[in-house]
Amino acid sequence: MKSLLSAGLALIATLHLSAQTPQVQPARPVMKNRPGTNTARANLNTTPVWADNAVIYEVNLRQFTPSGTINEFSTHLERLSQMGVRILWFMPIQPIGIQNRKGSLGSYYSIRDYLSINPEHGTMDEWIAMVKKAHQLGMKVILDWVANHTAFDHAWTKTHPEWYTRDQNGKIKPPVDDWTDVADLNYDNPELRKAMIENMKFWLNATDIDGFRCDVAEMVPLDFWKECIPALRSAKLDIFMLAEGEKPELHDRAFDMTYAWGMLHPMNEVATGKKTAKFIDDYLKAQESYPAEAHRMYFTSNHDENTWNGSNWDFMGEKSKTFAVLTYAFKGMPLIYTGQEADNRKRLRFFDKDTVDFSKLPLADFYTRLNKLKATEPALNSGKNAGELIKISPVGDEQVFACIRKKDGSRVLFLVNLSAKKVKFKAEHPDLEGEWIDVFGADDKVALTLKTKHSATLEPWTYQVYRLKKK
Repeated sequence: MKSLLSAGLALIATLHLSAQTPQVQPARPVMKNRPGTNTARANLNTTPVWADNAVIYEVNLRQFTPSGTINEFSTHLERLSQMGVRILWFMPIQPIGIQNRKGSLGSYYSIRDYLSINPEHGTMDEWIAMVKKAHQLGMKVILDWVANHTAFDHAWTKTHPEWYTRDQNGKIKPPVDDWTDVADLNYDNPELRKAMIENMKFWLNATDIDGFRCDVAEMVPLDFWKECIPALRSAKLDIFMLAEGEKPELHDRAFDMTYAWGMLHPMNEVATGKKTAKFIDDYLKAQESYPAEAHRMYFTSNHDENTWNGSNWDFMGEKSKTFAVLTYAFKGMPLIYTGQEADNRKRLRFFDKDTVDFSKLPLADFYTRLNKLKATEPALNSGKNAGELIKISPVGDEQVFACIRKKDGSRVLFLVNLSAKKVKFKAEHPDLEGEWIDVFGADDKVALTLKTKHSATLEPWTYQVYRLKKK
């Protein structure tokens, strides 16, 4: 193992490692002729088919276990796989800047060295072993990438100061006044662009990850991403690229998936009585501006929302499961944030240690059932193979969101009461006809046999989910 690492150093050094900090760890040799790579197709916006029915899980490695290490996290891989998680998104794992550091441990997004592992998490060998184990369990791994800025003590600030943005006094400045621990990169410099792309390729080639989640993607010029992502696909075609951003143009020859931020905050307002279910119709209508193949990520929490605004419990409380069900109903990919299956109710500290308690997993079965439904029902596909979403709640209804997702012979029925009132729901649609199995029932027996009409009583803030029995 170590001899392979040493052999790879000479080859990796031909990249932009000379611009990095001196403590770069040995890396695997670049793997050429990788199976599945097709450079002739590398300029296409090629989303891997394995993303169509995937659920993504955000890993906050620092807070996941008492040690915050890769090896201790690896003990959770099997249960996450059994829960139906398909994609693991890791927040940044590289060394964190010391200069201008916030808190005792600093921000994950203050990168001091793009090509190393933070020693607090472990080693490169341990990371590669974890990725391999995840692959063996049927999961993909994407890494958070911070292209917009570095730590102030990244080697580039000394070796390539021209790669940074400067204030009126000529000093390297942060991208946002409050982000005092990070230095803004200047993408007018073509050499910076080359170095950034090569650094990203390193992780694909040396550690066999499956793509990136790109931090504040809208703060980096779009033309860089249009240059970068095809170049990454020349190294490994079937990668998945997630942008922290919501603009439709991010999907133009660039990203596979963007954030559905515009759904989260209104859901919080529905939960607190400030909005009604009617907002969903308007938001889903706005999704028509996105390309048909675009994946949209729906969530009730993530690391930013949890830390800076509050946990899903702070806004949704006991209604959290109801809104989580909605994220599976929409034409997109659901996200589960670290600890949601454990019903974590606290806001995790960002710059200091704050371990999640996984001793009990009260919502694991809930998410497992939804994840299995997503994986096995083509109607719930997202992206270019997405199933149709047929709205069946009455026009203008401000309490209930009801829909049928449909593709080929697969159908899933969602009935969700987004109000504090008991609702008597009635709908008529030809796709209601058939035998339906309750997804949250105790068995797989038929719970409903319908013609073209259905009526139901929905208690406040409750949900009913059914799948059509296979013929």
